[in-house]
Amino acid sequence: MKQPLDELLSHPRIWRGHHAPRDIQTWSSGHPSLDQVLPGGGWPRSGLIEILVEHWGTGELRLIVPLLKHFSRSEQGAADGRGWITWIGPPYVPYAPALADAEIDIARILLVHPQGDGEVLWATEQALRSAGCEVVLAWAEIAADQHLRRLQLAAGENGLPVILFRPVRSLETASPAALRLHLAAGEQARLAIVKSRGGRPASLPIRDLFSRIDA
Repeated sequence: MKQPLDELLSHPRIWRGHHAPRDIQTWSSGHPSLDQVLPGGGWPRSGLIEILVEHWGTGELRLIVPLLKHFSRSEQGAADGRGWITWIGPPYVPYAPALADAEIDIARILLVHPQGDGEVLWATEQALRSAGCEVVLAWAEIAADQHLRRLQLAAGENGLPVILFRPVRSLETASPAALRLHLAAGEQARLAIVKSRGGRPASLPIRDLFSRIDA
């Protein structure tokens, strides 16, 4: 019986707590101190990533700017070789000059403005299942477990990352996300890794996290 069990546990879609998948693929976060504590040394290349914040605009976009720059330079993606960087339900209209200054290709940003969380989650799943996106960002106040599982499944099946921004109260419920982060604001601003496949909880001061970027 041992051999069939070993074969089952070695399947890449089976997660065994802190045991990291052998073939984990990542992109650097662009923040060296964060890469040091993320399994595989960066953001997962596919799957659901949750970033939980005290309120919108506390540095969550700054956290992912290097990743968006990576996709801006990418030649892989849709039929023309360059897929969309899709934003679904952002709480504020992105400021194009600031994105351009950060070397993000604004011509490749697709903005979607659904009405309500239900439409946000539906549109996010459709974007993940399309052939035209390279990364999907979405904002939702409330997301039921079944909706999160659909996003995780769609992202995994199509080899895309989806970053879902949610309120910090979402920490009170479990999530199927491959990676879950809590961005705390205030004088003791920190980024905490709440859940990661193959990693352990960790916490980094925001000041240290961004110091190399600002230098």
